[in-house]
Amino acid sequence: MGIKGLTPLLNEHAPNSIKEHDIKTLFGRKVAIDASMSIYQFLIAVRQRDGETLTNDAGETTSHLIGFFYRTIRIVENGIKPAYVFDGKPPEMKKGVLAKRFERREEAKEEGEEAKETGTAQDLDRFSRRTVKVTREHNEECRRLLKLMGIPVVVAPSEAEAQCAELARGGKVYAAGSEDMDTLTFKAPILFRHLTFSEAKKAPISEINLQAALEGLDMNMEQACVGPKSALKLIKEHGSLKAVVEHLREKSESKKAAANDSDGESEVEEPAPTSDIEMPDDDDEEEKPKKAKATKAKGKKKGKGGVQMPEEWPWEDAKKIFMNPDVTPADEIELEWKNPDIEGLVQFLVGEKGFSEERVRKGAEKLQKFLNAKQQGRLDGFFTAKPKEKAPVGKGKPDPKAKGTKRKGDDKAESSNKKGRKK
Repeated sequence: MGIKGLTPLLNEHAPNSIKEHDIKTLFGRKVAIDASMSIYQFLIAVRQRDGETLTNDAGETTSHLIGFFYRTIRIVENGIKPAYVFDGKPPEMKKGVLAKRFERREEAKEEGEEAKETGTAQDLDRFSRRTVKVTREHNEECRRLLKLMGIPVVVAPSEAEAQCAELARGGKVYAAGSEDMDTLTFKAPILFRHLTFSEAKKAPISEINLQAALEGLDMNMEQACVGPKSALKLIKEHGSLKAVVEHLREKSESKKAAANDSDGESEVEEPAPTSDIEMPDDDDEEEKPKKAKATKAKGKKKGKGGVQMPEEWPWEDAKKIFMNPDVTPADEIELEWKNPDIEGLVQFLVGEKGFSEERVRKGAEKLQKFLNAKQQGRLDGFFTAKPKEKAPVGKGKPDPKAKGTKRKGDDKAESSNKKGRKK
């Protein structure tokens, strides 16, 4: 789902936690990639010029397969070994979110039908992208393709990004790869973003270091909260999520009590059109828009300390999803990169999906070449960077600021003075 506003918050308060890389500099790294996010990304991004998804002669969607085939080859060409992790059963708490997504897709479908009659090409493209849904068939086809390519596939018990984080923590891979920032809340030590973007975008790979982020925010993994800026402020004031929730609920109750006390003193409501109450004269009509405008502006204004607490907010259950996610332990998973099954790829992509045989064979040969290539070792695999230690005063060179210490030029001055005395 992602965490709105987290990236700007890190840029502001923990800038050292984010680095940008050219994909070529990540050679030798193993990465667990959120496949479910990638499928959705490819279905939206890999399209025809008219905005429609790519299909074969039989009308079957192939955008996801093209995306996985060519983007994975690009990743492997740059010396990175990807493993893809697919979503399992969604958590119970996520059912409400999924229901809302379904409603939004249905709304987009209806608006898309209207746009066909009156809208522009841009409107049609926008509504078409909003109706995208990842199906079970999409997942099965992508898993089949990756296995034929010799790329490891893992099906998570629940959330894919949680399993990616577990593989990174367990040392099976260097980093988790996802566009979802909530991968960090599953305690992924390193997160790579934009890894599966197209080469044409020329977007650098973002590396986000969890430990550096926590240090910059002066937080730990036990602390989590509301909107990003309010969360940071509240968590620093109260120390834990439980204490913040208690504080917000107390504040909410006191606001309700104050509102109840002032109910009788509120402004008089405007009478309904069918009411017998006498309406103002026509001369007063000019003042009405001004009053209405002022009331509207007042309604938009955010109250002081504008954090609103939902009455039913199972924050403890939500926290458990992140602190103790449903994952397969990393030591129970073996990631193995194999030679691609070239004939199997031709049968699937060319025979069943209508791809170009020449392109599929060329891609498979590239994949085989780079998966078997002996990779140059990374320097950071042999050396560990350590912070520079300050030499203690009294050992080695004297402290130049200490009293009684000679400064540069003092010796020369002394010797010239001695010569002057002799003369």
